[in-house]
Amino acid sequence: MAQGSTRPTSRDVAQAAGVSQAAVSLVLGDKWRGRVSETTAERVRQAARDLDYRPNLAARNLRLGHTRTVLLVVPALTTEFFAGVYTGAARIAAQHGFGVVLYPSPEGIGPARPSPTLEGRPLRAAPIPDPFASAQAALDGVIASSMAADALTAIRGDRLPLVMLDSDPTGSLGAATVNLDIADGVRQVAEHLLGLGHRRFLHLAADIPSWTFEVRARELPARIGATPGTSLHVTHAPLSIDDARTATETALTTPGRPRPTALVCDDDKLAAGAYKAVRRLGLRIPDDISITGLDDLVLATAIDPELTTVRLDAELFGERGMQALLAVLDGRTPDRGDIPVQLVVRGSTAPPSAP
Repeated sequence: MAQGSTRPTSRDVAQAAGVSQAAVSLVLGDKWRGRVSETTAERVRQAARDLDYRPNLAARNLRLGHTRTVLLVVPALTTEFFAGVYTGAARIAAQHGFGVVLYPSPEGIGPARPSPTLEGRPLRAAPIPDPFASAQAALDGVIASSMAADALTAIRGDRLPLVMLDSDPTGSLGAATVNLDIADGVRQVAEHLLGLGHRRFLHLAADIPSWTFEVRARELPARIGATPGTSLHVTHAPLSIDDARTATETALTTPGRPRPTALVCDDDKLAAGAYKAVRRLGLRIPDDISITGLDDLVLATAIDPELTTVRLDAELFGERGMQALLAVLDGRTPDRGDIPVQLVVRGSTAPPSAP
C-alpha cells in the first residue's frame, strides 16, 4: 500500500474477494471448514495477502472475550523432555494464532507465597497477591502434565478448558487426555530383556506419585511375571542421578538376594545414576548387568555404553496436546488413541553371562 494510506480492513478484504465480512472472519479465524468452500477460503486468503491485511487481534479478542493464550503447566523447564513438549505445543499454537505461556511447577503445586519477615520475625502485612488469580480472564485454556496436576487448583486452571497429558483417561480432570503409549513401551522393554534370556530383574522406579509412573509399576511385573522362573525386585528413587546411584547401590548390595542380571529404569536420568552405582561396585555393563531406560534423551547416547531405552516423541506429544485443546475450544471431539513409542536397542543390553 502507498505510504500514508489507511490500514485495510476486513470490509476491504470482503469487497476484494466478493464475499461477506462474516466469511472473511470465518476464513481468517480458521473456522471456515463446513461453512464456506475451499475455493472461497482461498480467495479470501489471497485477497488478504494482496492487501497486506493484518487483523487487529487485540480488538478482535476483546470483542470475542478471548485472549488466544494457552497455559502449559509442566513439572520443570530444565528437563529436555518437557522442552520438547513446549516446542511442539507452541508450533501448533502459532499456526492457529495462539500464544503459549509456560508455567513450571517443580513440586506439582502453585506459586510460592512466602510470608514477609523482618529480622526473622513475621510482619503483619497485606497478603501477597497471587499472580495467577486472574487466570480465567487471561487465558483461553490449559494443558497440564499429570506430574504438575496439583498446580491447577492454585492457578484456577481446573475451571478453564483443560487438556491433561500423561493422565488416567478414566479419571482425568480435563475435557480430553493425551497419552504416550507408555504401557507398550514397558512391554517392549520386558520382551527385549526376556528374549535375551534374563530372568532376574531389578526395577528402579521413580518415587513420584504420578499416573505415568504407575503405568510402569503395573506393566513391568505383569509382563515379567507371565514368564515362569522370573523374579522382580523394586527399589524407588527420586528423579535425580545421585538418588538413583544411592538406591541402586543399596539394592545391589542387599545381603541374601541374588544379583539381578537386568536393571529396568523408569527414565534415562535414573539409568545414568544406575550406571554410576554399577561401576562403583566393580561391575560391567552389559557383561554383568544389562540396563534400560525410558525417554531417549540426549543423555542416552552420551553415556558409555549407549543406553537401550524407549523413544518418546516429546514434540509430537506437545503437538497432540495443543491440537486436542484447540478442538475442545472449537467444540470438536479431539482425536483419540495413544501416541506410539519405540524401543531403541543400544549397547547397554546383552544376554546374561553364564553363572
